[in-house]
Amino acid sequence: MRNAAAPTRVVQGMKPTLHIVVLAALSLLLAACGGTTRVTDPGRSEPGPGPTAADGSTVTTRLPTTVLDDGDGAELCLGAVAESLPPQCGGPKLLGWDWADQNGSFEEVDGVRWGQFLVVGEYDGSDITVTDVTRAAVWQGPAPEEPGFSTPCAEPDGGWQVVDPQLTGEEAMNDALAVTAGLEGYAGSWVDQSVNPASGGDPEEVERAMNDPTKLVLNVRVAGEPAVAEERLREVWGGALCVSAAERTEAELLELQEQLGDLPGLLSSGVSVVQNRLDVQVTYDDGTLQERLDAEHGDGAVHVESALIPAM
Repeated sequence: MRNAAAPTRVVQGMKPTLHIVVLAALSLLLAACGGTTRVTDPGRSEPGPGPTAADGSTVTTRLPTTVLDDGDGAELCLGAVAESLPPQCGGPKLLGWDWADQNGSFEEVDGVRWGQFLVVGEYDGSDITVTDVTRAAVWQGPAPEEPGFSTPCAEPDGGWQVVDPQLTGEEAMNDALAVTAGLEGYAGSWVDQSVNPASGGDPEEVERAMNDPTKLVLNVRVAGEPAVAEERLREVWGGALCVSAAERTEAELLELQEQLGDLPGLLSSGVSVVQNRLDVQVTYDDGTLQERLDAEHGDGAVHVESALIPAM
């Protein structure tokens, strides 16, 4: 097990995806740790336009992003990209795009061209009029932040340790994860492997060490009494354990995800168990959508990320 975000998978409707990558045979961890991610079909444009950039200002992608042209003109793939050959995706049309300006920076298969670029332009809610392009190979910018899976509980005196070796193996972990799903007010679970001395080493060399159940913290969140949930879990799990309080249950967040399936410009949505919220990504939000969702569902329930941001 390693604390890393699983790649977003193209799905039809709602199916589970993971917040961690599991390398050992802890089968139930696959079902228990993580949330649900929903993405648009990569073969189509995003489902409906969002707000335009205020006052005709220009916008940019946060990072180099796939630009694809299957013969109908270049599109900016802000949502999911199907990993086929050639790939498939859709998004806002790029007006004024000229592949001749990008020679050597794109691939072409069966008449489909694609490449990675940082794109700047004027967004009218449907199309982007390109004003500047930076090739991914020469782009210099901050690396995207990796999602964190830290433990919210204070470290016990003496550090995170096993309290019952007889209940700290692979089978015990699976038993514990089976119990979590039935906890009253269950809000999610994940493992924190940063306490493992092998953390941060070469992945191929430390894979086995990182999968040691005695060197991780099992995190469980409940919208109820953490002490009650911890007592139940201690019946089956003797390893390091952190049970923390949540404001919203997993079921409530999944219901909210279903309700918000038709947001303007929605690209993806997923439950963040660590943040205890619903994360949604849209084509563009000038802050209006975030304010609306805060008013409707309460501050912190939904976090909106805009794929396009104002250009500096």
